[in-house]
Amino acid sequence: MDFSFTDEQSMLRDSVAGYLADHYDFDARRAAIKSADGWRPQVWKAFAEELGILGASFSEEHGGLGGGVTDVMVVMEEFGKALVVEPYLGTVVIAGGFLTHGAPSGAGELIGQIIEGKATFAFASAEPQGRYTLSDLKTTARKQGVGYVLNGHKAVVIGAPWASHLIVTARTGGAQRDARGVSVFIVDKNAVGVSTRDYPTVDGRRASEVTFENVSVAAEAMIGPEGEALPLVERVVDEAIAATCAESLGVLRRLHEGTLAYTKERKQFGVPIASFQVLQHRMVDMFIQLEQSISMTYMAHVKLGENDVERAKGVSAAKVQIGRACRFVGQNAIQLHGGMGMTDEMAIGHYFKRATMIEGEFGSVDHHLRRYEALSLDRAA
Repeated sequence: MDFSFTDEQSMLRDSVAGYLADHYDFDARRAAIKSADGWRPQVWKAFAEELGILGASFSEEHGGLGGGVTDVMVVMEEFGKALVVEPYLGTVVIAGGFLTHGAPSGAGELIGQIIEGKATFAFASAEPQGRYTLSDLKTTARKQGVGYVLNGHKAVVIGAPWASHLIVTARTGGAQRDARGVSVFIVDKNAVGVSTRDYPTVDGRRASEVTFENVSVAAEAMIGPEGEALPLVERVVDEAIAATCAESLGVLRRLHEGTLAYTKERKQFGVPIASFQVLQHRMVDMFIQLEQSISMTYMAHVKLGENDVERAKGVSAAKVQIGRACRFVGQNAIQLHGGMGMTDEMAIGHYFKRATMIEGEFGSVDHHLRRYEALSLDRAA
């Protein structure tokens, strides 16, 4: 199978890499995540106006550049190399996925606002008791008049402090873990009854605990059919997992490259430690994990266009490899750097923290192994 990129995709990669090299070096990022805002809105504006990457994956019909999941993969890998914290995943990939696949009322207008950099989204799905089960929901949406009333609590909503809108999963019917009864809504974050508790995450991003208390939403705010939105949620989350796998490639590259460069400079017994055969073997193993992760990530993006079962299996298989690689490469990078690798002043520690978060994001290795097994057994039966 041919995994080569088109000229347009190569140009996109070069444009993103060039901009980040000029405006998103380690010191600039470190200053941004320590600021009160935690991000740089001017960078988000540049993504929209200078680079046009917020619209790269949207169809021309919606005002985008007519790209797709491969364009997202290219962008996310470059973002991983620079540890970009701006809410591209939540806004372009997740919200864009719901708006494109679910086609709610006003989708075209919202997509236009995303492309222009005027709207940012956060995905309010996870709940404290739910672990990685997308249908495990205590948040409810009760029918009232021509609209709905939301009540509930969402945990660790990444990017919520910067969001203008929230994509919220809620139960409109069924029991707490039923596959049926799941609905999705677009909620204005400033709506009456929405409250947040914001905090930084270990990898430099910002998140919120979000509470909904009698929040009124219009019927037009619903995405997809009432009570039957779980397949849509699973599809969009699979696309988000594939994009996160692509981001991890950039993180893993920097962990490997940074460790290789350090071992060539660090001397022990008068020689660089890179000359020690046991460490050479260790760095080869790190490189193998990176190369396997690249192949599995490319495969997952190809599988996004197949049926639900093959898509889910491909994404879970990739996430298993990515989770294992993030742990192996990250931990070995820190070990070979010694204690100084975890200091705030060294970039390698920041890459390790992001790799650690990616390992468990959207599901751990064990979760995706169980998911792959269940999908394979169902298909065999």
